[in-house]
Amino acid sequence: MRTVIRKRYSNDFREQAVALVNLGRPVPEVAQELGIGTSVLYRWTQPQRLSGQSSHTQFGGAVQRAGGEGDEAAELRRLRKENAHLLLENDILKKAAVILGTQTQSKPVR
Repeated sequence: MRTVIRKRYSNDFREQAVALVNLGRPVPEVAQELGIGTSVLYRWTQPQRLSGQSSHTQFGGAVQRAGGEGDEAAELRRLRKENAHLLLENDILKKAAVILGTQTQSKPVR
């Protein structure tokens, strides 16, 4: 009989993967980038989908209001959202690379 070894993921990794899905990315795309199964990611997002929470309320993030006039304020909001999205993606991909062993985790320089 063959033994199946299950991978364990940290809660932080799970939350960030779910956050990517909440930003509008398709589950299969996010799962492929992170090297996890789509069924696993669907299971992680299921409680949130059932309760109907938004990503801002689940993770405690506050939405910043952009000051300014009309189009400038809308553009600033869009850029802030895009910046937050890219920072989150970058952080998740770094952690996935460490988990998958393609990159060593850098130690802080003192």
